[in-house]
Amino acid sequence: MVTGSTGFVGSNMVQTLRSNAMNVRAISREKRPDTEAINSYGADTDWSQQLKGVDCIIHLAARVHVMHETASDPIAAFREANYHATLNLARQAALSGLRRFIFVSTIKVNGERTDKGQPFTSASTPNPQDPYAISKYDAERDLFELGRSTGMEITVVRPPLVYGPGVGGNFRLLMQWAKSGLPSVFSTIKNKRSMIFIENLTDLLRVVIHHPNAANRLFLASDNETMSTHEILNHLITACGRTPRTLPIPLAALRLAGKIVKREQQVLRLTESLEVDISETKHLLGWEPPVRTSDGLRMAVRGQKIRA
Repeated sequence: MVTGSTGFVGSNMVQTLRSNAMNVRAISREKRPDTEAINSYGADTDWSQQLKGVDCIIHLAARVHVMHETASDPIAAFREANYHATLNLARQAALSGLRRFIFVSTIKVNGERTDKGQPFTSASTPNPQDPYAISKYDAERDLFELGRSTGMEITVVRPPLVYGPGVGGNFRLLMQWAKSGLPSVFSTIKNKRSMIFIENLTDLLRVVIHHPNAANRLFLASDNETMSTHEILNHLITACGRTPRTLPIPLAALRLAGKIVKREQQVLRLTESLEVDISETKHLLGWEPPVRTSDGLRMAVRGQKIRA
């Protein structure tokens, strides 16, 4: 069963599983072809009908991080969706005899940035900074406790920024920048960013459904490569059929501009480093990301053109 099946990751996840001849129950709050709609998603939701005959859940439904929060109480809103609703589903799943519960969390549980030569690993001390990351971390912690008390296998996967055709957020902004013909202003910034192409993430999740080493473990996810924001943008510009151009702007000037236009957090995420070490994930699962970042960026642009 896949929750959040009409979202960016969820819809791609369902497609990956069905293309691998797996029987998938796709759950969403929206009724669409080949999905089952659930009226509510919260701490009191009754999952008894949806859980019948289900062996494994990939839990993707969530209240996601946004740059401009509109909720009057974002802490409560994130906790309701990402903690209480998740634990409610997991408790009912354990009672139903579910074998494995896969929770897709976020690298933001580790923190917002990394220092040079110090990537996040699965052993890194959690350092969630905002209500979204805190709600995900709290859910991780209590899911593992639930697994220990019930015998249901728990797997947690923390991906960084997920990119591909149709994605939003900062990656969409970079895509729009690449298409505009504007030069890169990030050439003076030598940051390193880990990301994960959507096909790499869905392939990893496919593997952890049955892999014996995935039981009761935490895995970090990425393309197993890093690029600077300047390199990412240049790949996108080239994929758009344009010649990359550069307008070097000092980091301090970029951050000042971000403050002036009230985009400070977006500028920080584009200019700081966030590296993820997935050596343990690869070792325990015998897994390698099937798509290189450079190819994934080209595929993202090509897929966006097809959708347009």
